[in-house]
This record gives sequence, C-alpha cells and structure tokens, in this order.
Amino acid sequence: MTNASDILVERLLAWGVDTIFGLPGDGINGVFESLRKQKDRLRFIHVRHEESAAFMACAYAKFTGKLGVCISTSGPGGIHLLNGLYDAKMDHAPVLAITGLQHSDLIGTFTQQDVALDKLFMDVAVYNERIMSGAHMESVADLAIRTALASRGVAHITIPVDVQVQEIKKGRSERNPIHHSSSVPAYFDQLPARIELEHAADILNRGKKIAILAGQGALHATEELEELAETLGAPIIKALLGKAAVPDDSPYTTGGIGLLGTEPSQDAIEGCDTFLMVGTSFPYIEFLPEPGSVKCVQIDIDPQRISLRHPADVGLVGDAKNTIRALLPLLEKHDKGFLEKAQKAKAEWQKLMEERGTRPDKPMKPQVVGWELGKRVPANAIVTSDSGTITTWWARYVPALRGQKHSCSGNLATMACGLPYAIAAAVAYPDRPVYCIIGDGGLSMLLGELITVAAYKLNIRIIVIKNNTLGQIKWEQMVFLGNPEYACDLFPADFVMIARGAGIEAIQIEDPATCGAQLDSVIGRPGPVLIEAVVDEFTPPMPAKIKASQAVKLAEALVRGEPNRMKIALTNAHDKIRELV
Repeated sequence: MTNASDILVERLLAWGVDTIFGLPGDGINGVFESLRKQKDRLRFIHVRHEESAAFMACAYAKFTGKLGVCISTSGPGGIHLLNGLYDAKMDHAPVLAITGLQHSDLIGTFTQQDVALDKLFMDVAVYNERIMSGAHMESVADLAIRTALASRGVAHITIPVDVQVQEIKKGRSERNPIHHSSSVPAYFDQLPARIELEHAADILNRGKKIAILAGQGALHATEELEELAETLGAPIIKALLGKAAVPDDSPYTTGGIGLLGTEPSQDAIEGCDTFLMVGTSFPYIEFLPEPGSVKCVQIDIDPQRISLRHPADVGLVGDAKNTIRALLPLLEKHDKGFLEKAQKAKAEWQKLMEERGTRPDKPMKPQVVGWELGKRVPANAIVTSDSGTITTWWARYVPALRGQKHSCSGNLATMACGLPYAIAAAVAYPDRPVYCIIGDGGLSMLLGELITVAAYKLNIRIIVIKNNTLGQIKWEQMVFLGNPEYACDLFPADFVMIARGAGIEAIQIEDPATCGAQLDSVIGRPGPVLIEAVVDEFTPPMPAKIKASQAVKLAEALVRGEPNRMKIALTNAHDKIRELV
C-alpha cells in the first residue's frame, strides 16, 4: 500500500530531483523509509549537521540551476536548517526543505520536540505548509516545488510522524482534483516592452562614460555582456556573486566592487556619467554613484529589485541574457576612451596585486597563498569561498576563468558555508575539481563535514587560511567603531592533524618561498586534500580606496589601547612603504 511519504518521493522524482542532503531522525523516519526504497533513483547525502544540509541544498541550486532539497527531523533538526535556508532566501536559490513534526494528536501539548516548524519558517519560506493527511501530500508537494523554482526561493513542508506513514488508497480526495504538472513556465524568456528597450537605448546612446555593474543574474550572459561592453566602450564591474559572469582575464572587466573590490572598478564607478546595472542588487550603496549624479538603466528579472539600490531612469524587467540581446541592435557604437582608461588602470592594479602576492615576508602574507593558488586553479574548476577576510583574498587573487563556477554566501554573508558549498559542488559535478577557500574560524564551525568529504571521497581541495583570529571581525571593530579588538582570538587548532584523523591527506604551508611548490605537490592528486596555510594575522583586508573616516577610526582604535597596536601599525606602514617604493 502506498503511503504519504511514498507520494512525496514520487513527486520529487517526477520533478527531476536526484539528490537530497540531510540527517535522519525519529521525527522523519517515514520519509526515510520511502527514500530507502528509491535509493537507486534518488541519492541521499548524509551530512554531520543539518545546517550543512541546507547550505548544500542552496549551493546545489546555485551551481546546477536545479531544485536543491534538504531534509531533517522534527524540533532541533528543523531549527538547525534555518541559517542555510536564509542563505538560499537572500541569494534567490530554489530550495525545498522537508521536516518532520510530532504526532498530529500531540502537537501543541508540550510533548518532546514539539516545535511548530511551519510557524518558525514563516519568514524564510515563500511557500510553507503543514501536511494534514496522506491525501493532502501530492498537491502540497507539487505546489511547494513549483513555488520554489518559480520564485527562486525557499519552500518548506513539515509532516507529522503519523501522517508520514498514512496509507493512501486513491492518492487524493474528490475535493482535490489533479491541477498540476511537473513544469515551471519559462520566466527566463520574459522581455521588457519595446518602448522600454528604446527608452533605455536612448539613455545609453547619449552616455559618454558608461559603467556596467553585473551580478548573479548575469552569470549566464557572459558573451552578451562582453558584446555590450564592446559596443558601449564600457568597463564591466562585478558584484561578488557575479564574479564568474565575465572571466577576470577578459579585457572588458576591472574586477570586483566594494570593500573587497578593485581600485579601477571604483574609479570607473566614480567617473561614469551613465550606470547600467545587470542582474544585481548590490547592497552597499556607498560604493555606487551618488543618486541623481548619473543616468541609470537597470536590467533585472525581479521587478522588486528595480531602483532598490540606485534610482533607475529606466527599469527593464526581464532575463539578462535575452534583454541584452534585444537591446544590442538599438545601441550605437561608442568611443572606447573610457574603457581604455579603465584597462590601463586594471593593468596597474594587477601589478600591485602581484607585488603583494609575491612578498617573501614572514609570517607569510595571506595574499601569497591567494596569488599562488590563483595561478593553479584549472579552467574546469568550481571555487567556493567562506565569509571573512578570506573572501577578499578569493575575490582579488583567485581569478574567475571562462567556464569556471564561483560562489559564496552573498547577502547573508554567513560564516561556515564554504565547505558545505564545496561538498554540494563535488556531488553535483564529480568530474570537476572543487576548491574551497576558507578561514580557520569558518571551518571550525562545521568541522564535522570533513568526515563527509572523506566518507564520499570527494574531489575537494580545502585551503584553510589560518591566522588564529576572527580577522574580519577584528578589523571591523577597529575600522568601523574605532575600538580595540576584543574576543577575536582563536585557539590555534592543528587542522592538518584533524584532517588526517578524518582520513584526508593534509599538509601545512608557512614559508612563502615554498608555497607554490607545496601546492603543486598535492592539488593535482585525485581525492580530497586539506592545505593549512599559516599566515600573518596582522595583515588587514583593506579596501581598494581607503576613506579618511576609516583611517581615523583605525587610528582611534590604536590609541584607545589596541593590544597589538605596534604590530598592526608597523605592518601597515611597512606594506604601504613597499607599495610606494
């Protein structure tokens, strides 16, 4: 006899789901039995923490474009999913979360693990329902999957333990006729109206110094972006989630924007008279042109995002790739003076990056690890980053090559996502090498997933930038508030020994003179490897252009009793003198 859980698994398969991440538990046993019966068709990835499962579902959706699915038991299992689900919500990744619930006749009676997960998930989910009976399962499962895919958000269904195994004779009640199909309308075919395209073209044709800001929504529009940049004589600046939208060796891009961006990108933003945003709602408005100082055209598939960060004179609601294709025939060929100026500035910036990345100083600079790694990541790789100072080293020193995939936690900017992201990438693309760039703070939060890497023999290179401190937080305390650092030191764990204990090959790098050779010795081997790079904790991830207010706050922090003020001052002064010389 078919039960409600069997129906759920059948609907997952009908929608093309082939992978699910999670942990079992008595609150979800009914669904796991149905998964066991379909284990040859639906792969279950057993993780060590439910937060990791949600991160993996988010990353799986980001890297494949498919639905990411995670599953947990009732109570604490479901609660643990939340951080990864908020990551999916804020970066628009389609994810389905399946959770267990206590027996339906015990809900609300203070029984064990009596957590109303459907109420808890109200903010994170675009679709959020409790399954009331076996006959209720099919239509709710279909609507949850359809909504997650169509809205590019999180859907959640929670199922009482007794309902999970409730037998179903007909599949659905007479009051609930079949009203679904396993497909989503092709929203990516959506185009703006002709009059809006003409209005946008008029603004762009009048512009003399045009800058393009590309984000996650333009990842599939690489060739179109480059043709647009060629036509408009416009440099392409990339938001972090759009790092792979245009390869970093393209003559049209100046690299990233913001605190971890590049100086030529910021110069282009500050010097433009026309601003074209494509598939991005970059949140740090202080790095965008002053409102009213430039003309602005924005392309975004989500109408909510139009004018969200910068006032748009014309908002083109549509898919980036198709909208650019429709716009190109309407555009006039522009002079390349502004682009050529940006290209020269980028070349100078690259020289500075090389100078910082090849320093022989000891302790080893984190830039050295980024520089040496960036030269060795192959063109078919997938690269994930965690959040913290290491995000800067990834953004600036590990170039995105044509065909690569890069991602991180964007708007949530949560720590601990880097390794689960890498696991999802390696599961989705077993024939491609995966590189995980993570700090010692982020890795230690979900350290158990090293066992997951070993258990599945995943092809991941884990590069741990170890400075024994929560570096980003330390510098934020000083630069944003002018206070000395506090509570940022980390106990110096031996990640090489920990990795080896989990069955992963591992090495330590601490000498800049041997960094490249040591990387060569391990990254080409099959299977997982962990590389612990011990670096200088006093090297800050400084923005490309330091504001006077930031310099003042740092000085205040040093004066107020920063415990490492002499080392920080000497390190910064020494680095700046080297750059000037």
